[in-house]
Amino acid sequence: MGRWRDGRGVLVVDGAAQVPLEIATSYRARTKGLLGRDSLDGALLLSPASGIHTFRMRMPIDVAYLSRDLRVLAVRTMVPGRLGLPRLRARHVLEAEAGAMAGWGVRAGVRVEVVTGGVT
Repeated sequence: MGRWRDGRGVLVVDGAAQVPLEIATSYRARTKGLLGRDSLDGALLLSPASGIHTFRMRMPIDVAYLSRDLRVLAVRTMVPGRLGLPRLRARHVLEAEAGAMAGWGVRAGVRVEVVTGGVT
């Protein structure tokens, strides 16, 4: 369900909402994540990943833990300086500015889709 590369795409939520997406699959891109940013236009997908931290982050974020088939297992809002424990069965992590995911309809049980420019 996804051999992506670092780059950009679109996150499709429940077949409806379309959200600009940054994809981080390399060790370097996943490690950097949202560090040093004040905002994010859309979402960031970390893959593979099962947990995250918000040390040295500048803003609170929404975190969605995704299963191998891109079903949302849980959504949490995390403030800077926290360690999110790895989630059982999580294979990918989606990050966005705090409050954004509710507006897109990202919640437990919903399936999301990652669309890239022909790269899968």
